[in-house]
Amino acid sequence: MKKFWWVFLAMLSLIHAAVADNKSPIGEFSRNSLEGWEHKSFKGETQYRLQAIDDVMVLTADSRGAGSGLFKEQRIDLTQTPFLNWSWRISKPLTGLNEQSKAGDDYAARVYVVLKGGLAFWQTKAINYVWSGNTKKDTVWPNAFAGDHAMMMALRDPEGVLNVWQAEKRNIRADFKKLFGEDITAIDAVAIMTDTDNSGGQAAAAYGDIWFSKD
Repeated sequence: MKKFWWVFLAMLSLIHAAVADNKSPIGEFSRNSLEGWEHKSFKGETQYRLQAIDDVMVLTADSRGAGSGLFKEQRIDLTQTPFLNWSWRISKPLTGLNEQSKAGDDYAARVYVVLKGGLAFWQTKAINYVWSGNTKKDTVWPNAFAGDHAMMMALRDPEGVLNVWQAEKRNIRADFKKLFGEDITAIDAVAIMTDTDNSGGQAAAAYGDIWFSKD
C-alpha cells in the first residue's frame, strides 16, 4: 500500500507539471489577485478594481476622460504557449471616433502584448487587441501615436452586445508574423487598458482571467 501511495503522488506531480507546461497564467483575477500587475498613467486615472460579477471575481475598468492601464512584465515562451486567452465585456461603449487619428485613439477595452526592443527601445513592438467603437471587426491599422510599431486589431466592433462576456483566443506568434513579418519566440509583457483621455468620453468594461496556452 505504501508503494502504491508514492506511485500515486508521483503521478499527480507529473499531471500537475503537464498542466503547468500547457498553461501560463497572466491575470488570475478570479482568485482575487492582481499580483505582478503594475499601474501606468498617461493622463488621469482609469479606475480599476477587482469585483464580483455573477459570483466570479473579475477586473472592472471605468474611464472618464482618463488614460491609464495595468501591465505585467512576464516573459512568455511562444514556442511552448503561443495562444493568448481571455474574456471581456463592455457596459459603456465609445462610439463615433476616428480611431486611426490621435484624437480618436480611445477604446472601451484593449488587451495588448509587448515585445521589448531592449536598449534599442525604438524597436519595441506591440499588438493591441481592441473592442472597437467605430471600426469593423478584423480590421488592422497602425496606432496613431506609435505608427507601425504598435498595430491595432479590432476583435469586437460596435455590433458587439453590451454586458455579454466574449471569449478570445489569439495565436500571438502567428499574429506577430502576419502583422510585423517577424517570427518571434517570446513576448515580454501583457497590458490592459480602458482609455478615454483623447476624446474626453466615458467607457466601462470588465476583464476575465488571462493566460497563455499550448493550444
